[in-house]
Amino acid sequence: MAEVIQLTQRRADRASSAAAGSSPTTLYFDLASPFTYLVAERVERRVGGAIWRPAILTGPLAADPDELTKSAQQRALALRMPLVWPERFPSRVPTAMRVATYAAEQGCGAPFAIAAGRLAFCGGFDIEDPDIIAEAAAAAGLDVEGALVSARDPRRDHQIQMAGRSVGHAGGSSVPALEHARRLYCGEPHISALLAQLGSTAVRPSAG
Repeated sequence: MAEVIQLTQRRADRASSAAAGSSPTTLYFDLASPFTYLVAERVERRVGGAIWRPAILTGPLAADPDELTKSAQQRALALRMPLVWPERFPSRVPTAMRVATYAAEQGCGAPFAIAAGRLAFCGGFDIEDPDIIAEAAAAAGLDVEGALVSARDPRRDHQIQMAGRSVGHAGGSSVPALEHARRLYCGEPHISALLAQLGSTAVRPSAG
């Protein structure tokens, strides 16, 4: 698993990382977080071969919901992205996260996360609603019936929790988190700064 790194370290390691060769890039994401919505499309555009892993960290979504809301609004404004709040925000979305594991298994992790994020944080829809889940699944090219079956399968919760533990064991304290070149970038601002360095060229070996 990767270690947490600041961007100053990344710049220092850039040449040696390139010489050492590439390693899989993984985005750990939580569909309940507005920051996943804010970063997801840029990750898909710039590192489209990334592995997408739904992950939750233990505890509430935010220690201070008001601070989370304010921070997300500021970042959305800076990125010129629309942002609205679903009715149940801030709360977990376990059903949608189960479907995200199914989507990842089908090679549709990215399109499902993007579709769910748009419905939640552009449309204000409740992505725990089966009809909204079906809409996101269809937009991602998933088998809708398979998605709805996975939504009702609590056995999928374990892999979501394990992904979160992987982030925590590496020293990460938040998701979304992007593992790239064996380094872990936690939080939308750090991921955004890395994406700016990477530029717009992406190799697409997989779509998980």
